[in-house]
Amino acid sequence: MRKGWRFILVLLLALMVAVAAAGCSGQKPAGNSQSGEKPAAGEQAKDEKFKVAFIYVGPVGDAGWTWAHDQGRKYLAEKLPWVDANTYMESVPEGADAERVLTELAEKGNKVIFATSFGYMDYVIKVAEKYPDVVFLHCSGYKTAKNVGTYFGAMEEPRYLSGMVAGKMTQSNILGYVAAHPIPEVIRGINAFTLGARSVNPNVKVKVVWTNTWYDPAAEKQAALRLLDAGADVIAQHQDTPGPQQAAQERGKYGIGYNSDMRQFAPNANLTSPIWNWGPYYVKTVEAVKNGTWKSEDYYGTMKDGIVDLGPFSDKVPQEVRDLVNQKKQEIIDGKFYVFQGPIKDQSGKVRVPEGQKMSHEDVLGFNWFVEGVEGEIPK
Repeated sequence: MRKGWRFILVLLLALMVAVAAAGCSGQKPAGNSQSGEKPAAGEQAKDEKFKVAFIYVGPVGDAGWTWAHDQGRKYLAEKLPWVDANTYMESVPEGADAERVLTELAEKGNKVIFATSFGYMDYVIKVAEKYPDVVFLHCSGYKTAKNVGTYFGAMEEPRYLSGMVAGKMTQSNILGYVAAHPIPEVIRGINAFTLGARSVNPNVKVKVVWTNTWYDPAAEKQAALRLLDAGADVIAQHQDTPGPQQAAQERGKYGIGYNSDMRQFAPNANLTSPIWNWGPYYVKTVEAVKNGTWKSEDYYGTMKDGIVDLGPFSDKVPQEVRDLVNQKKQEIIDGKFYVFQGPIKDQSGKVRVPEGQKMSHEDVLGFNWFVEGVEGEIPK
């Protein structure tokens, strides 16, 4: 019996020696810190991929704004194999919930976070203060910080070109515009579209209906039907769904899409679409952050950069119209034509931009008035 106890005691002593030896072997606990604590927000182990995350206001299948950003995310993952761009949060409301999501993404070790809607702006600034080692990029906003930059594009360029198409294709001289929210971005697009249309057809009027939505297929389609009832025979939009295009098709009229090439959703109506191409910007930005060369900026890309463009023409657009539009497109790319150059009048007929002058970039970004030819009001 005593021999049995001695044997057990020997085994226990041997086990204690083995444990002590393992503790002195030089192995470290998992994580970046020697203390064994979890990596801080934004930090990553050396053998992990560079983590990048996206937050979307709509679903990735909206065929519009969010879909275009998600194509950019996929492009990023394809072009930079060392990047983990698999994390995205879709249909995040532009409210307090955005702060929670942004915080969660920072805590999970993402080094770059792209917030892709205007209403996320204040939440991005607030969360960025807590995570100085994370770079935040906010789309369409105007507030920056040391680790926060903004990015957008001169969508007014392809908007102007699409207006030329609409101005040439209308028979009623009434164009309808389904507008999202009354912010400078949307107002700027309406004005550019109107200027383009009236450059080829001075008799054109552009009627505007606001939905106060980004993604609501039923509401956006219904708004387009109201415009069609008011005599519009071409429907343009600043919305994330093809609903307005489908309304035009149902009535046998034309449509101008937005965000992506929307021909497949209304092939008998859609003439063309101003489109986004976010991928190259995402690649350039993530590379700069990784290399330590990124600095906060207000990026505003152009057709020359390739971030914005006019989508393919429908076969319903005559060749002479295509040639006219393509000529103007080349003038824009070559810097020979600027969309918001005078003379430009507002709705009341007052000259806002004298002949020979150009609107400043700051004034363009802060648009709060309609140009001559627009019928509608900007809600306060």
